[in-house]
This record gives sequence, structure tokens and C-alpha cells, in this order.
Amino acid sequence: MNELEVQNRPSNETNNIVLLIWLGTLFFGFIPSLIIYLVKKDDALVTDQAKEALNWSITVMLGYAIGAVLTLILIGVLVIGAVGLCNLVFCILGAVNASKGLPYRLPFNIRLLK
Repeated sequence: MNELEVQNRPSNETNNIVLLIWLGTLFFGFIPSLIIYLVKKDDALVTDQAKEALNWSITVMLGYAIGAVLTLILIGVLVIGAVGLCNLVFCILGAVNASKGLPYRLPFNIRLLK
């Protein structure tokens, strides 16, 4: 690893905050990422990942709403299960990347906050 890579690495505090964003999104939805987004606007990585997590939370809520409507024709249970599984997997992947100090981009996400 050269000196340039060491200088561009985010601090452990930044990594921990981003890790909290993704784990908080997994357990508490959009609330942790919204709070951190409003409080920690001075750090580019934290702001970027908070926006990504907020967008993901909105996408998940829409998925759950669609699944709830589709329960009327019995396919909604599968949709809700798939959305829940995707939420679990993508939040864990976000947390793993956060622990490495890397930004995480979800493969599909409604990007309302840019």
C-alpha cells in the first residue's frame, strides 16, 4: 500500500458512522440515516452513504407497500419476503463495505436524494 492510499482512507470514526448508518437502516428503517444525514453534513463519505441508505429505505418501503397490496391476490407474501431478504443482504453488504472504508452503491435503488 502506498502513501496516497493511506492518506485517502477515511478515519475509523467515519467508518463507524457509516457502519451505524447501514446497520441502523437494517433494524430501524430510514430514521438513523436521516438523523446522521442531518447532523454530519461535513463528511462527504457519511453524507453520500446516508443518502444511499435513505434512498434504499424509501425503495424498501415502496416494495413493502406494493407487497401489502398484492397480498389480496396472495402473491404479496412472496414480494414482502423478497423485499425483506434484499433489505437484509444489501444492508449487510453496505455494512461490510463501510467497515473497509469503501462507499457502497446498491444494484437497484430509487435515487430521490442526489
